[in-house]
Amino acid sequence: MHSSDAIAAGAAKFPKPADRTFQYGTAGFRMKASLLDSVVYRVGLLAALRSRKLNGQTIGVMITASHNPPDDNGVKLGEMLEASWENHATTLANAKNEHALVETYELLTDNLNIKPEAKSRVVFARDTRASGPHLVTALVEALNATGTESTDCRVLTTPQLHYLTRCINTKGTVYEYGEPTEQGYYKKLAVAFNTAMQGAKFSGPVTVDCANGVGGPKLRELIKHLPSVSDGGVEIKVVNDDIVEPEKLNHLCGADYVKTGQRAPPSSQAAPLARCASLDGDADRIVYYFLDSDSTFRLLDGDRIATLAALFIGDLARSAGLGEKLKVGVVQTAYANGSSTAYIENDLRLPVVCTPTGVKHLHHAATKFDVGVYFEANGHGTVVFSDLALKRLFKYEPKSPAQSSSLNTLRALSHLINQTVGDALSDLLLVEVILAHKGWGPKEWDQTYTDLPNRLVRVEVADRNIFKTVDAERKLEKPEGVQALIDGLVGKYKQGRAFARASGTEDAVRVYAEASTRGEADDLAAKVAGIVKSAGV
Repeated sequence: MHSSDAIAAGAAKFPKPADRTFQYGTAGFRMKASLLDSVVYRVGLLAALRSRKLNGQTIGVMITASHNPPDDNGVKLGEMLEASWENHATTLANAKNEHALVETYELLTDNLNIKPEAKSRVVFARDTRASGPHLVTALVEALNATGTESTDCRVLTTPQLHYLTRCINTKGTVYEYGEPTEQGYYKKLAVAFNTAMQGAKFSGPVTVDCANGVGGPKLRELIKHLPSVSDGGVEIKVVNDDIVEPEKLNHLCGADYVKTGQRAPPSSQAAPLARCASLDGDADRIVYYFLDSDSTFRLLDGDRIATLAALFIGDLARSAGLGEKLKVGVVQTAYANGSSTAYIENDLRLPVVCTPTGVKHLHHAATKFDVGVYFEANGHGTVVFSDLALKRLFKYEPKSPAQSSSLNTLRALSHLINQTVGDALSDLLLVEVILAHKGWGPKEWDQTYTDLPNRLVRVEVADRNIFKTVDAERKLEKPEGVQALIDGLVGKYKQGRAFARASGTEDAVRVYAEASTRGEADDLAAKVAGIVKSAGV
């Protein structure tokens, strides 16, 4: 069958709901799983086009809805798409019927100068949601219709799919990233972890809440490759790893529950001052937390992980004799706590860049540094080493045993950190290495600076697209006059700061506010939410 006929035949099996308009956002497409058949099919077409445009480079496609409820699902290409390709995704997803879809596909092929005879290769995976296998059938239909070579990697974390994709695309080059298998992923992390841990000692166990998602079985598999507790390894207690009952996914647990609600999961039985961490549903985010000696909940979120990583890497670079040759910088979003920004600039004396929300913006900004540390406050982030930084790291000759020790740790970190994307399992091991080297428990980590009280509020609106931001999403440009009202409010609160931005995934606006006291932060957030609600009616 000719490919356009095959594409039309596949599209007829997965028709677009007539009353729906789809939009590719920061998390790709994400919604109720029952609405996704046509979208996943069309993303398969896009992946084929993308691979052909890149001369047969392997493209990853991930079916997941991360921290969303179990009935949702989503799909995204496993790379950070530029805006033009996000638009192509949206255009394909909204083609009204199979004839319009074929026309759009062929038009894109022509406009992008894609050779239809070029090879296309795709690898894909899914999280543990019940809807995953069905959506995979829609994806496979599109890949077959376009003559794409494809590999079903079955159930993986989102970062594992990113890892495999990079390994495949760099195999045989000087930038070879690792062995392109799931076992290769575990081995790479384990070897780097063991090297980075030399000369350090763990202080007690860490309890990890896996959101009853894919992170549970994958973390248990990773633990098998790590040194046992009797051999001086870290003791990782895995909780909330039930993937047999899909309805438990993200229910009263997981990174989003902890971060948004500023509370531990009800299932957490951790003793005061014990280290705890929560992953999200597809294991690309992690937040830490603990109960203080008086049982007060203390959150150690993405800002805390970023500052911890920047502190440790900056110290290692200096003690290895590379302080002048490695420019370390930190990238944040408007959601970063104001105290964390002040700590990085004033105490760590490192530059900070603020970008719009969305990993692709942070990642791009991080690549401008020799070593770029980026984390969103929600716990999604990583550290990126430039090619020049890696060359310096691995060619530098240490001048003393102390320099040699620091250099070895820094080199190991460059392998331990998943530089393709935020990776909860990799970031978990990174944090554990740093705390062990510093001899810190969660309390010492928490005391590096004091967070300003803050509140995040979700406001449902009829159309999120009327809310347009500028200044890295810190100010609203439209609707006109709304920002002036917000500014007027903020000025009435000590250390007040607030902003509103449209959600990337749903018809809602997120309002963030911080102030010198909890009561003032809550009050400011509620009042700004009121302004947004009035503007969005």
